[in-house]
Amino acid sequence: MTSPIGLHRVLEPSGVLPQAALRLDNSSEIGADEVRIAVERLNLDAASFRQLATKHAGDGAAVRAEVLEIIGARGKMQNPVTGSGGMLIGTVEAVGPDSPLGLKAGDKVATLVSLTLTPLSITDGLKHWDGGSEQVPCEGHAILFARSIAAVLPADMDPELALAVMDVCGAPALTARVVAQYDAPTVAVIGGAGKSGSLSLAAAKAAGASRTVGVVPVERERTILEGAGLADVVALADARNPVALAEAVTAALGGRAADVTVVCVDVPGCEHGAILSTADGGTVIFFSMATSFAAAALGAEGLAADVTMLVGNGYVPGHAAYALDLLRQVPAVRAMFESRLHHEASRATSGTAD
Repeated sequence: MTSPIGLHRVLEPSGVLPQAALRLDNSSEIGADEVRIAVERLNLDAASFRQLATKHAGDGAAVRAEVLEIIGARGKMQNPVTGSGGMLIGTVEAVGPDSPLGLKAGDKVATLVSLTLTPLSITDGLKHWDGGSEQVPCEGHAILFARSIAAVLPADMDPELALAVMDVCGAPALTARVVAQYDAPTVAVIGGAGKSGSLSLAAAKAAGASRTVGVVPVERERTILEGAGLADVVALADARNPVALAEAVTAALGGRAADVTVVCVDVPGCEHGAILSTADGGTVIFFSMATSFAAAALGAEGLAADVTMLVGNGYVPGHAAYALDLLRQVPAVRAMFESRLHHEASRATSGTAD
C-alpha cells in the first residue's frame, strides 16, 4: 500500500519522511497514487552546486562524478553537506489511477518539490553535462507522490527558462506576502542579482515597497543590477561581514534599517548581518539553504533584535504562476534570467563535456 507522503519509498532508516531518509526506493514501478516522470533536466540548488564546485576546485568532471555517486547511493539528489537538492523538469510517463495531481501522460512538467525527497534514477551517466552549471541535462526517471507538487510548463517560454524561475518561485511569492503586510516598507534583498534575489526585488516593488535596496558582493553584479533598474539603490557589501552589511543597508536607506530583509545568498555566515540590517519590528526572510537557523536564532537573541524571522520553505499557494507572471511583466527580470542561461550555455558549448 502506498503512502501519500512517500513513506513506502523509504529504505533507510525506517520511520522517517523521504526528505530525512538516507536511501529511497527509486524503482520505476508506480503505485496507484504515484506519477512517473521521464527526467530531462535537473536544476541543482545554488547552495549545493556552490559547495560541490568549491570542494572540487571547479573540476566539472569531479562534480559530475559526485552527483552521480549521490544519486546512485541515495536514490535521490540530496547533497550530504548542504542537505539540499533542487528540482527537475521532464515528461509525464505514467499516472496511477488514484493520483490527485491532475497530470496526464505526455505533460511537460516541472516538479515544485525538492529533489531531496524525490525518488530519482539517472540512466545516461550525465554524459551531456560538464559539471559546470546548476542545470543538468540528463535521462532517467523520477517518482511523485500524492502530496507532491508539479506544474505543467508554460507554452510561452523555453523549458530551461521556466525551470530556472520555478526553482526559486517560493521566494518572490513569500516576499510579496510579507511586504504587503506593511505600509510602504523599505526592503533590502541580500543577493539581489541572483535568481531568487531579482524576482524578490520585483515582487517587493509590486507589493508596495517604498524603497528597495539590492545588496551584491562584487562590482560586476552591482553593474548588472544597476543596469536592470530593479532596485532603487544597489549596495556593495560582503554579506558575511555583519557590520559592513548593516552599514551598507542603512546608508542606502538614509540612515535607517530595512523593514523587511530578504536573504537570497548561497554562502553560509550571513545570518547576523541580515538581523543587524533589519529594524525593530521588521522581518527577515531566509531563502538560502546555506542558512544556519541556530545561528540566526541565537544571533537575534544575542543582539536583542526584535525581529520576526521566517524560513522560506519554497511553497506558497500559487507561487509558480506568480513568479512566471513577474517574469512576463518585468522585462528586466526576464533579461537577467536569459543572460544567465545564455552564459551557462556558452560555457557548456566551449567546455569539454563528452
